[in-house]
Formats: sequence, structure tokens, C-alpha cells
Amino acid sequence: MRQRNVHTSVARRVAGIAAAAALAVAVGAPGGTAGAGPARPAEVKIGIVTFLSGPAAAPFGIPARNAAEVLIDEINAGRAPAPYNQRGIAGVPIRVVYVDEAGGADRQVAEFRRLVLDERVDLVIGYISSADCLAVAPVAEELRALLVMFDCGTNQIFEERSYRYVFRTHGHQILDNVGAARYILRIKPEIASIAGINQNYAWGQDSWRDFRDSVRRLKPDVRVMGEHFPPLFGGEYSAQISALLGARPEVVHTSFWGGDLESFLIQQLPRRLYERSTLVLTTGDTVLPRLGRNMIPGVVVGARGPHGALAPNVPLNRWFREVYARRFNVRPVYPSYHMSQAIFGVKTAYERAQRQVGGWPTREQVIDAFRGITFDTPSGPIRMALGRGHQAIEPVAYGITSRFNTATGEYDLTRVVVFPAECVNPPEGMTSADWIAQGFPGARCP
Repeated sequence: MRQRNVHTSVARRVAGIAAAAALAVAVGAPGGTAGAGPARPAEVKIGIVTFLSGPAAAPFGIPARNAAEVLIDEINAGRAPAPYNQRGIAGVPIRVVYVDEAGGADRQVAEFRRLVLDERVDLVIGYISSADCLAVAPVAEELRALLVMFDCGTNQIFEERSYRYVFRTHGHQILDNVGAARYILRIKPEIASIAGINQNYAWGQDSWRDFRDSVRRLKPDVRVMGEHFPPLFGGEYSAQISALLGARPEVVHTSFWGGDLESFLIQQLPRRLYERSTLVLTTGDTVLPRLGRNMIPGVVVGARGPHGALAPNVPLNRWFREVYARRFNVRPVYPSYHMSQAIFGVKTAYERAQRQVGGWPTREQVIDAFRGITFDTPSGPIRMALGRGHQAIEPVAYGITSRFNTATGEYDLTRVVVFPAECVNPPEGMTSADWIAQGFPGARCP
């Protein structure tokens, strides 16, 4: 009996020591959790997809890649300002795999599968082209892979489907075009005619429709003098410029971007379309530093939000412009700001999830933390307010080119107006088309 008691006592002590050791390992190990969550990883691996070749690379893709490069270096070094001053993501360094967006939607679907299944990235931040976003989003849902769209603009993503694994951390095209309509009617209240030249795919068609319908909803007697849809990356617009010169609309709207926008502006210069019609460029911020003196005065310029030349003078923006310009010797344009929103949104969601679960979060926990959050960016606060918390809203700003500034090497923007997010975005549960058709119910504008 005594011998059995000794064995029992020893066994209990051994079991107690083992349990204590196990608890110590769970609590004390780097990133250990008190629960059954995943172990703290050695890195957070992010696939970043943007145009690295082709006509959209220089004005859009490379500035976005540059923003990712400098921001992730600063974040990994712990040099970003609060609230982003914790190294990496919750102390775990970020590593990036860059992928070229060139090649079309089918290629991007294949590349997305490769990033998720072969590279085994933790998430993908990507896509400038709306066509690529529309093609990849269902695949992210199928693979249960976290996808953060950083720049594409079509409103179809969350107005026509619901997603769990897909987020977009910037406003979609509705803010660009409702904002442009409100701006042009503010500076030209007696306007009588408009026309459009937009690329022939989802982005161009959606943008023109919402600008045209917004203008006519706000001023029903405005006439439409032409609707032109040349192919994406067409590069040659003499026929459309001739038609616009002949129709003589007071305003010409375009959502052209990248090389298409620069080609159109350069080709219309000798024929002086800009003297007959006020040009409205919803993506115009990107061409200001690139065209320099070849830009023209009197052109309405947008930045797809309060970004680039229209960004607010706040500490986080001043820091972002400084670190970006120091490395690349040029100011960041709006795709760079969109990339910053995606990176700061991801960091906020991961660190929020990590605090909520008390250890390293699962992908599902990150998604739950991401939904509906508000976070700071160089352009001001971003709210994930549409698409059941998966789609951001933000304000939009417009200005008009005035005089060439030799200090900055680009035209200054004057008569700047910032329209709040509640003025240029539909409420949750309403599509852009219905919101415009019903006269912008719930809009709060200055």
C-alpha cells in the first residue's frame, strides 16, 4: 500500500510539472497563445499585384509599387508614426512578392491561384484594372484567400455580389463621378451641354454613366452631345477629338487613365479642344507631375479621393510625402495613396484581431476584425462602410489647373472643393444607379 502511494505521489508531481511546463511554453513562447490559435509566424507574406510593364506601369503601377516598397520598409523598421509604429504587423516582419498585372484577366486569375496555392502568401493586395478585380474576386472566395483591392474602381464588385474574403480599402467610382458632376455645376452653374470619352470596359462605361446621370439629375436640361468609347489602351483618338470639336460641348468628361490619358491630352493640344470645352479628368492627378509644362490651364482635375496634389495637410500625409519623395525624387500620386490605404488597413485589421484573440489570429479572425473598421491614412480616416463592411467610403476633392509652379514643376490647383464621403457615396444597401436615379437620398453636402 505504501509503495503504491509513493508511486501515485510521484506520478502526480510529474504530471503537475508537465502541465506547468506545457502552460509555460504556451504562454511564454514568442507569440504563444493561451488558446488553440496558430503559432506566431516568422513573417507575414503579402503578394502585391500592380502594373510593372505596359502603358499603365509608369503613371500608375510603379508609383503604387514604390509606395508599397517604402512603406513596408518603414513599417518593418518601426519608423512609421503612430498608430503604425509597431514593427511589421504586431511585431512580425512583412515580406512582399511583387507580380506584374499586365497580361489580362485570365492571366491574373492564374497568377492569383499561384500566389495562394504555390507561394502560399497570407494575403494579396492588388489590381488597378476593374476587369482584373471582377475576374479575381470570385476566385479569392473559392480559395478562401484574403484579397484587398487597392485601386480598381468599378462599383459592380460589392453592388452585385457579396464576399467574405474580399475587401476594398478605397472608394469606388461613384465618388469620382458624382463629385465631378457636383464640382462642374458649382463652377459652371449655367452649363447646357456635356460629352464623354471613356474607355470601352466596365470602368469607362460605369464612370460616364454615373457622371452623365448625376449631371442630368442635378440639372435636367443639360444636353448630351456625344458618348465615345474607344478601346482600352487604344492610344489614338483623332476621330473622337474631331467629333468633340464638331459637337462643341461645354464640358468633356473622361475617366481615361495611364497612357491613354496622356495620349489624349497631348493629341488634343494642337487642335485646342481645351479652348472649346472644359476638360474634366477624374484621374488627372497622375499626369500633373508627368506632363509638367505640357499640361494646360483651366482643366478640372480629380485624384479619386483626397489624394496626391489634393491630399490634406495632416502629419501622416506630410510624413508619407517626405519618405516617398526622399527615395524616389518625386511626390506620390494617387495610386500611391491607394496603396498606402491597403497596407495601413491590413496592418490595422491584423493588429486589431491579435488584440481581440490574445495571440496570433487566424485568417477568419482577421477578416472578422477587418469588417467595418475605421483607420487613419495619409488622406484622412477611411471607413469600411459599404458592402457589409468590406467596401470603403472616402471624400473626394477637385480643383482646376491655374498657373505653372516652377518650384513643384507642375500646375497648381485652385478653386479646390472637398466633398465629404456622405455627399458622394450612396448609403449602405443602395446601388449607385438607384441612388442617382432617386436624387441622392441621404446625401449630406456642403
